[in-house]
Amino acid sequence: MSTLIFHPQSTDLGRRARVETPVCPPVPPTKVSEGPAVTQAAGRGLLRGRRLLVASVAGALLAGAGWSWKQHGFGGASAPTHQYETTEKLVLHTVQRQSLPITITERGTLSSQKETRIQCDLETVPGQSGTRILWLVPNGTAVKEGDLLVEFDSAPLKDRVNAQTVLFEQSRAAQIQATVRLENQKTQNETNLAAARLKVEMAKLALKMYEDESGGTYKIALNDLESKIQEAKNQIKEAQAALKMKAARKHGVETLFKLGYRGKGDLDQAMHEHLSADFALVRSTNALGTAEANRQKLKQYEYPMKVLELTGTISTAERALSQVERDNEALLAQTGAAKTAADRAFATEEEKLQRFKDQLAKSKVLAPHDGLVAHSPDRTPWGRLVAEGELVTERAKILSLPDLTRMQVKLGIHESVVDQVRVGLPATIRIDAFPDVSYRGSVASVAVLPTQDSSLSSDVKVYDVVVTIDEDVTSLKPGMTAIADIHVRRLDEVLTLPVQAILQEEDSTWCYVSTPEGVVRRPLKLGASNNAQVEVLEGLQTEDRVVLNPQAIHDADPSHGFPGA
Repeated sequence: MSTLIFHPQSTDLGRRARVETPVCPPVPPTKVSEGPAVTQAAGRGLLRGRRLLVASVAGALLAGAGWSWKQHGFGGASAPTHQYETTEKLVLHTVQRQSLPITITERGTLSSQKETRIQCDLETVPGQSGTRILWLVPNGTAVKEGDLLVEFDSAPLKDRVNAQTVLFEQSRAAQIQATVRLENQKTQNETNLAAARLKVEMAKLALKMYEDESGGTYKIALNDLESKIQEAKNQIKEAQAALKMKAARKHGVETLFKLGYRGKGDLDQAMHEHLSADFALVRSTNALGTAEANRQKLKQYEYPMKVLELTGTISTAERALSQVERDNEALLAQTGAAKTAADRAFATEEEKLQRFKDQLAKSKVLAPHDGLVAHSPDRTPWGRLVAEGELVTERAKILSLPDLTRMQVKLGIHESVVDQVRVGLPATIRIDAFPDVSYRGSVASVAVLPTQDSSLSSDVKVYDVVVTIDEDVTSLKPGMTAIADIHVRRLDEVLTLPVQAILQEEDSTWCYVSTPEGVVRRPLKLGASNNAQVEVLEGLQTEDRVVLNPQAIHDADPSHGFPGA
């Protein structure tokens, strides 16, 4: 036969543990009293044919987690009164009101709050199988901040830096050339654009100068022709007058020649002068016709042709300006793209060079803080432990460096009480190795998802909780066992009962109370609890004396329950 003992939030992570107990032979019953009270000797064995749930010190924390002990079949009417006798000495406790601190106690393992992972951050150089460890600090060494922890072979990295430096300088020269070409192209674009705009402005001014009605080229030419026409008209008039005069003189000379008063020479002279006057008239008439024709040609042909020519020159200049603008844009984009490519190539080579220099700087790893060196237990891809002379790959763990002055405890909290644990709750930590010393702490984190404990059945869930020690410590080592009391809350002036006085079977919870008439069984309704005390909501009063060793009389009821229950 077996007895189930609850350990909901004990140091066993709140598990239910089944303790196998052999059944002892029954003790012959003692005298049974008459009437409503029944007396029977207490046996040393456990309840026969039933499973008796004994609420141990750890078991009471199920209620302390904020649970209510269920009470069924005891509500309303009072239960029958039974009296029991026992041959064993009873240990009694007087029920009182007092403060009830609610705590969750769990066992856990010490670890460092600040544990730095030291790994190989060097890239494997092409052509190499890995990075070789030249020197490694011995395992278990206490180091100070800045001490050398590990040194890697840096020769391949130095060659890589030297080769990259050459590429970097070449890319910088190309970048400078691309920058100069871009600036030259900008200047050339400005020059070409200015020249094209100048041609457009000059063509417009030429058209304006030609068409200006007050003093343009056309107006001047027209006025000049008008002047020539007027001059020709005046010359015609003069020529006509001169011709008339010369004609009269010729006629007179001819008359006198016929009369013999003039000689042949005089007659020839008069004829010549007449012809000259006539030629002058013809010439003036021709000049007038030419001037009038030129005026007609200027107005009808030359003017529109010149306007068309100048307008076409403007259009040509404007198109040339647009072409220059497009060419400038294309050439600037081309040289700009070349500059961008050169900048990116330079930045890439510079980044590579810096990365290789950083890698070279990482060939020596210094301690980021004080701590205790712990070599990595992981093996290299070649199946060997990290050590001097061994090859390691990138990101391979070399060692860890826990800070032993700042420690924490990792606990596993049962799912039944984890909802009461929150970040910031105070805690008290005790170390098994130093039982006389306690430390102040606080809850630092509570896991959102459960962690399955391989030692438990699949339906038992625990949640990782980290409690930090909020003071500097000495002499503590990672892996030590610690007990953390998480202080959830405190109830004032409540009726309390030691947890060892409580028994539970199925849905019934009770205790034994010593009265003047004998020991009686009292159903209980319980509230919160801690490791030692339980809050009593119903069933007891102040000054009631309860039995602290209920096992001494637990077999006194042969019906294993209240009659009629």
